[in-house]
Amino acid sequence: MGDLGLDKVFVYRFNARDGSMQPNEPPFVKVAPGAGSRHLAFHPNGRFVYVLTEMGSTVIAYAWDSVRGTLTEIETVSTLPDGFKGVNNCAEIGVHPNGKFLYASNRGHDSLAVFGIDARTGRLTLVEHVPTQGNSPRNFAFDPTARWLLVTNHGSDNAVVFRIDENTGRLTETGPPVSVPSPFCERFLPVSAPDPRALHQ
Repeated sequence: MGDLGLDKVFVYRFNARDGSMQPNEPPFVKVAPGAGSRHLAFHPNGRFVYVLTEMGSTVIAYAWDSVRGTLTEIETVSTLPDGFKGVNNCAEIGVHPNGKFLYASNRGHDSLAVFGIDARTGRLTLVEHVPTQGNSPRNFAFDPTARWLLVTNHGSDNAVVFRIDENTGRLTETGPPVSVPSPFCERFLPVSAPDPRALHQ
């Protein structure tokens, strides 16, 4: 888990028998001072972890050793385009379920940074920056089919749906923003299977 104020990512060992947690050894890895580790996402192959820094506007890629519980830094990449001079804070990070792409939200640049993932090395390659059609995109989520990405703009009270290209990771807006008062954290709810008895009535 990331700690924004301490600039550390802590690792705990979880005991499934009694629900207890104990600090791993080593108990944490440090990020750059002032970067502010915020959220993290695991790669589906379980070999890599990506940490988003809020004030640093970076993604740190780590190799993950699930036996020892250790993180080894691979690289750090910026979520911002070259030459950006404004104030920016990152908010959300997500790895697409197919393991090929990573997305991160920029509050200030008001965009989603899209990266391709090398599943062998864990390294990232910038694909594009996509405007979120609003201010301060705080959170986003993949729909259950992983074909669509929903992003909410906290600063402009709206939400936008993007289609995800499964081959390139690129995003295409599907329509104009939808008004949503003070959007904060979107979630897709599971759809229950229909009651078989209802089909015969």
